Amino acid sequence: MHTAAQVAETPDESGTASARRWRELVAEHQVPSAKRATWQLFNTLGSYAAVWYLIYLSASVSWWLALPLACFAGALMVRSFILFHDCCHGSFFESKLANDIVGFTIGVLTFTPYTHWRWEHALHHATAGNLDRRGVGDLWTLTVREYLEASRWKRFAYRLARNPFVLFVLAPLAMFIVVQRFPARKANARDRRSVWLTNLAIVCVGFGMSLAFGFVPYLILQLTAMAVGGAAGIWLFYVQHQFEDAYWENTESWDFTAAALKGSSFYKLPKVLQWLSGNIGFHHIHHLSTKIPNYNLERCHHSDPLFQRVKAITLLGSSKTLRLRLWDESSRKLIGFRKLAELRRSRAADVVASRAARR
Repeated sequence: MHTAAQVAETPDESGTASARRWRELVAEHQVPSAKRATWQLFNTLGSYAAVWYLIYLSASVSWWLALPLACFAGALMVRSFILFHDCCHGSFFESKLANDIVGFTIGVLTFTPYTHWRWEHALHHATAGNLDRRGVGDLWTLTVREYLEASRWKRFAYRLARNPFVLFVLAPLAMFIVVQRFPARKANARDRRSVWLTNLAIVCVGFGMSLAFGFVPYLILQLTAMAVGGAAGIWLFYVQHQFEDAYWENTESWDFTAAALKGSSFYKLPKVLQWLSGNIGFHHIHHLSTKIPNYNLERCHHSDPLFQRVKAITLLGSSKTLRLRLWDESSRKLIGFRKLAELRRSRAADVVASRAARR
């Protein structure tokens, strides 16, 4: 396996900067700013609270007013989750206590247990792009060989899991409402407590909101917001790692720098969507250094050609990723089921031709 030092000796493909320099380049952007973090808290959670107040005022007038506002609340949940995400990495504030307090609070608002999710997400960063360490904090991805060797039931389950309606509608709701209410079997005592304390806080918040809105109206509005926020959040995560030229390697060949710059996309979004998504489109920068807070990601991206040479995925272009399903180890690309059928026909034809030639 290549070590970070070995990779550092190899110049990057563009010749404009060497891989050795990236640690130095990101260092100045890793310093948290209490001023910028506080402003983000104000404009994010303040906007979220304001939208819920408008929902409260409009719910008694018309659901046609309340539901669109609930959708906007869901969009703000995505931005709130990015602040939560920074707290999990210890990058939002310099103070660990401040990160923990803000992280737990936003975790309640986004139905996500703070320390438990922090533990699982750390595993994602340690294993992203590693074929031998799939299964925690990532999207279920099979290789072509694994899919062809799988049972009919497993193939059906995989196709179902990759169906856009399941992936972006049902799965987020199941994840945030059901799955995250229970600790993982390997979770330690602290992470388990995080789940139960978050659940208790969610019940308390839900009780208070039900007193204001009524239980059923609040349930409908909260589910609407979570459906929008969950779908958008899963879509962002999907695009960040499920693109045609993504990086996948076995452990002996896996490299941290390559996994970040080649296995994490630069999702170039319009400014409004970039704001709502908390700059997480600069995902290649985030995977290089989790200590860079979201408010410094764009500045780091523009600081050197080493980062800018990562090919951007546009909002329109990202729709093409929906057809990608399997990692093809021969072409080293993610492919769809249609391409798999073409490969199988081509290989079958090659076998027939080879047999005919031997005769």
